[in-house]
Amino acid sequence: MTNFVVEIKKFFKKIGPGFITGAADDDPSGVATYSIAGAQYGYGLNWLTLFLLPAMISIQEMCGRIGMISGRGLAGVIKKYHSKRLLGLSVILLAIANIINIGADLGIIAASLQMILGFNFYYWLGIAAIFIIILQISVPYKTYSKYLKWLGLSLCVYIITAFLVKQDWGSVAFNTFVPHFQFNLAYIMTVIGFLGTTISPYLFFWQASDEIEEEIVEGKIKDFDYKPKIRLIDIKRMGFDTKAGMIFSNVVTFFILLTTAATLHASGITNIETPQQAALSLKPLAGNFAYLLFAVGIIGIGLQSIPVLAGSLGYAVAETFNLKEGLSKSFSKAKAFYMIIAIATAVGVIINALQINIMQALYYAAVVNGIAAVPLIAIIIKLADDEKIVGIYKTHPVNRIIAWIVFVFMLLSVLIMLGNLFLQH
Repeated sequence: MTNFVVEIKKFFKKIGPGFITGAADDDPSGVATYSIAGAQYGYGLNWLTLFLLPAMISIQEMCGRIGMISGRGLAGVIKKYHSKRLLGLSVILLAIANIINIGADLGIIAASLQMILGFNFYYWLGIAAIFIIILQISVPYKTYSKYLKWLGLSLCVYIITAFLVKQDWGSVAFNTFVPHFQFNLAYIMTVIGFLGTTISPYLFFWQASDEIEEEIVEGKIKDFDYKPKIRLIDIKRMGFDTKAGMIFSNVVTFFILLTTAATLHASGITNIETPQQAALSLKPLAGNFAYLLFAVGIIGIGLQSIPVLAGSLGYAVAETFNLKEGLSKSFSKAKAFYMIIAIATAVGVIINALQINIMQALYYAAVVNGIAAVPLIAIIIKLADDEKIVGIYKTHPVNRIIAWIVFVFMLLSVLIMLGNLFLQH
């Protein structure tokens, strides 16, 4: 047991921004999206987890490399080397999608706490929002990043839950390795929502900036916009970290699909609107333990992912308007950056107070993410292959091909969706 703990500690020393980014990808709104997909289509979307894994690794590794080599966040690099107008549009879409996601995640956390512990929904909503804001402002980044890693492990409950219910492993294998596609609007929008939740713009901005935060903490650079000295070992460490994070993220997604497919879909429950509904539906099908695990996982990863959502928006806006930024700075040295984070979280609370249909808004936010990701992926591929930005550490040809394949797939999916919408009207 002691050796196991030692190995876990060694592993945690090797991982950082890539693992945190991967875990944050399975935020409560992501759990909702994957639960809905599993309930509606059973094992039918399993293949997406396998198909998207190499693309997630390739694109996030590019973002990490851009940040750690240039000393600038993704928004700062796009602003200097690409179109300012496109950056402005991207940041606007990022703000809309992130704030909706923050609101949804806060609402889902509050509903989950109410479901387990009782009390008023708005009580837990306020507690969660205040706790997250204070944590980001008051806790030093070096300590804070450790919290984010450990909270990311809360996702392991979904792996355990999947094994508590009976699975048709033959069907699981077939649907994982044999892709199939339907050309009706409902299926296409679910796929785009899946894509927008899995390969999401906020992950691009977060990892690039978080790599710089790590360099500041390690004393390699003084601040953002300082160019560090990068060695091959640094690139390899970042690559290992990114692979670990993306594999972990997709494994969790896979098991969320398995859990909801084997319980909800198999029982004819295909129309769920919240992850709480998914958890409650598990109660008679898989027992109290599975139900509690599902709910606890939502709370744990929500506390990890909301800071990533708010932080990625803070980085993007700060770099766009040349504001001081960084979780490694105190509030007094980066007031505007922290105010952006606090305001984004506060607006998320207001969305819940106004009783806006969170799940419907979330669905469209995932679609917005899927659309916004398309031009950003093309830009990231070009930036990560530009010697002025990454020097000799250009993208490996295989990774570049993988990224272009997913770009084409996402672009075609968006065009098919828009075509279907046009024909319907």
